[in-house]
Amino acid sequence: MKISYNFIDNEVKISYHFIMSENNWKSRWSSEQIRALLVEQFNAFWKLDIGIRRSKLNEVEKTATLPHAVIVSGLRRCGKSTLLAQYAHQIGEDAFYYLNFEDERFLGFQADDASDLFQTLVEIFGERKIFIIDEIQNVPNWEHFVRRFMDLGYKFFVSGSNASLLGSEFGTRLTGRYVVVELFPFSFKEYLRFKEKSHDLKAMDTVECARLQKNFRSYINSGGIPDALKYPEFPLSQVLYKDILYRDIAARYKLSALTELKELAFFLVSNPASCVSFNKLQARLGLGSINTVKSFIEYMENSWLLFSIKRYAYSVKSQQIAPKKIYCIDTGLVNSVGFHFSPDSGKLIENIVFLSLRQFTNDIYYYETQDGCEVDFYLPQQKQLIQVAQRLDRSATRDREVRAIEKSISEIPVKNALILSDKSERDIVIKKIPIHIQSVTEWLLHEKQI
Repeated sequence: MKISYNFIDNEVKISYHFIMSENNWKSRWSSEQIRALLVEQFNAFWKLDIGIRRSKLNEVEKTATLPHAVIVSGLRRCGKSTLLAQYAHQIGEDAFYYLNFEDERFLGFQADDASDLFQTLVEIFGERKIFIIDEIQNVPNWEHFVRRFMDLGYKFFVSGSNASLLGSEFGTRLTGRYVVVELFPFSFKEYLRFKEKSHDLKAMDTVECARLQKNFRSYINSGGIPDALKYPEFPLSQVLYKDILYRDIAARYKLSALTELKELAFFLVSNPASCVSFNKLQARLGLGSINTVKSFIEYMENSWLLFSIKRYAYSVKSQQIAPKKIYCIDTGLVNSVGFHFSPDSGKLIENIVFLSLRQFTNDIYYYETQDGCEVDFYLPQQKQLIQVAQRLDRSATRDREVRAIEKSISEIPVKNALILSDKSERDIVIKKIPIHIQSVTEWLLHEKQI
């Protein structure tokens, strides 16, 4: 399938061209052109600026001795290729083959073409046992050739920008034979390394605290998308947002309702850390049906633009029908794309806390007490409640956050609770449950937060 985009009056018209001829990819390129493509891709990958060491590299390194395929999944342009390049530089230039299926010269490539491509790779680079492949979801039925080569003893490190990489068909064909590494935009700790800022948490005097808060405000505003930080003079977050909508969603799912998709995405990105009802969204935005809303949000989640979490309840049915809370993949993208009368730093901080939690677990809920008090996060495995408050110096704010925790303790299993705010304070105890009050910046800078 070939996809073309036409920009008319600031709108994007998408055309799909389905190419049905057999062996179309091989027929369009000579052997010399294919060889040139493979050498060019390899050299470009090897010469990538590998930047700061990503925290997720530790996970990739741990998978090296496993016979499993390693799937690096995440938002486009969040650094998946760079992460794989960091690993490649550890194993050496002569240890792997590299392929990038985002390259338009691979349009029409099918899983059946893999054997011929492999033969060319061996002719150019000799025999190697590791494949590093970018954007593998662009190859239909790609899991077929991965499974076949894995059975021959080859190791795969592959990246993709769509969470449905791990869909039912793929899971069936590679059951128990893959591990997943999810890559997010820069965490606050990675952002500080990128900006070459350092803070000693053991020596936090007034000046150091002020410096840390200033850097955190910058992180809230700019987010952690590497290219957007590297080239702040260009609107790269807006370009990325359009690529997600038009390429990862509209083109992939063959959508014609572009206006409806854009309106829903814009509303959700403009309201991070907010509860949404599918029924109300359908009525407010005039979308076709509730199923349309559900499908569009699912597509946005698959493309790593948004996340949704459910309200915790003992009944699965209650969880399904309750409003969902929506979070965005990056606060810089929110600030660049969304509409705001004034910046809501409290919601953006909550969004950052969610992203940090999500990197360690996807078992995250919010909780609403029987009389309507809300706790931002509940982690049932840890039996932990987490509240996020921009400041606690106002008694009304403090009372509200503590009251929600106190009421929740009476209704669900809780071992401990955490209030994240602008500064750390002494712990308190409610109904024999310890409540830790910690600076959100210090919490974010610890290796593991839960």
